[in-house]
Amino acid sequence: MRSTGHRPRCTASIGLVLALVLGCLGIQAGTGPPAQAATNQFHGVNWADYRDNYLTDPNVPIGLSTSDSYATTYAKATPILKGFQNLGANTIRFGINPQTTSSSWWNSLVAAYDAAAALGMNVMIAPWTQPGSGRITNMNAFYAMWDTVIAKYGGNSRFSFDLLNEPWGYSATELTDLAAAWLARYPAVPRGRMVIPGLWSDIDLCAVGADSRLKGTLLSIHMYTLGGETHPTEAAWIASFKGRLCGYADRAVLTEFGVPMTTGVNYNGPRDGNNNVSYYYALTDTVRSLGMGSLLWTGVKRADQTAGPGPCFNASCAITSLTGTGTNLSLTVTNRSGLDRLRYGWGLNDNGDGTAGVLRGAGSNRCLDVPGAATANGTLLNIWDCTGRTNQQWTQLSDGALQVYGNKCLDVPGQAPAPGTAVRIWDCTGGANQQWNLTADGTIVGRPSGLCLDVTGAGTANGTRVQLWTCSGAGNQKWIRK
Repeated sequence: MRSTGHRPRCTASIGLVLALVLGCLGIQAGTGPPAQAATNQFHGVNWADYRDNYLTDPNVPIGLSTSDSYATTYAKATPILKGFQNLGANTIRFGINPQTTSSSWWNSLVAAYDAAAALGMNVMIAPWTQPGSGRITNMNAFYAMWDTVIAKYGGNSRFSFDLLNEPWGYSATELTDLAAAWLARYPAVPRGRMVIPGLWSDIDLCAVGADSRLKGTLLSIHMYTLGGETHPTEAAWIASFKGRLCGYADRAVLTEFGVPMTTGVNYNGPRDGNNNVSYYYALTDTVRSLGMGSLLWTGVKRADQTAGPGPCFNASCAITSLTGTGTNLSLTVTNRSGLDRLRYGWGLNDNGDGTAGVLRGAGSNRCLDVPGAATANGTLLNIWDCTGRTNQQWTQLSDGALQVYGNKCLDVPGQAPAPGTAVRIWDCTGGANQQWNLTADGTIVGRPSGLCLDVTGAGTANGTRVQLWTCSGAGNQKWIRK
């Protein structure tokens, strides 16, 4: 991410501006092979310095401090990383620079990387250029930085390496030559873990995708509403985004994208009419449909952070806010509808857009049903032949609730349910006992209990009760959103 004062759209030469305008219009010079799903193993967030990552001193991710020891950094990083995992993230992208790896802070910072790997997360490391440069200003320092990183993590399969964040000061030839030289320097690292940025600000994959010297690498693409690009519809944003992919979606990871999360915008609302909402629908729908990985800018802001140098800086575009002191840290979601859309792009939600649909049991082929279309609080739920009527139409709300009739929610009696607890409908309260995660494997998991929505005894007959049970992955716990 860069602040608007340093974006190439504002500072580029006439030729560069022309190229960027053409890119924004979806006009590309080259085409690549057909897109094949290949990168959706990456779904995560960027964990940035609160000042943004364009720095002349070491990078310090939000919540950490250069005075922290390795042990303290590990202890601080762990709850933050677990907070990211609670969003559904499995990947963290960190920014660095030569000053980071050459400082004593590096010996502590790696604790955050190690903590992520210990939690089973993917780690992507990306260097930022100096403020306002868009180019590497010291090649010796650049390679010394990468030598340090690769020596420590090159053999760890959880780590990927992003050559250079937003190299907007390079021509296509310069960038592809730089990438080829970088790959040649580290031949032992599998190319599937080496990430090559798109041209300009990671916004055009045509040149890097087509260069045979870069074959087998991942490709990084960024896309924002910054710089003046606007579209009235989701479809127009999709066309622009796909144009920039140049047919290389099978290798591409959307390593940065973002929208304001702290302004109360509803990202489960109508797709068209609001530029940010249309953009966010477009990118999350497209990465899901193409099987691309995506990493949100940004994962967290400080609780006291209200402003930054750009319109999509950490303070406004962060999906969580950091609270707590010392090593007793936690994250709170800043925009539940924004998280719904993000998770949808990751393949973790179905229809996470405020629309209603039936929930069909994979094992029974019958739908989650309110018996007799009853509306009374406490009515116990069952499965029944799918009719599509209102007593089978469930809407996923931004707080995780599943709502029927527009005012009743799928509810678990009590605050500490045990396996076998029957589920019911009740007035929507926003309570934790009405919050659910729709997971990628089709299970519906109660947030406070961790138990799954289950058809009793794996029954398939009309009227079979629905309950909570220990998650097993069996067909009577899997639901298809239609």
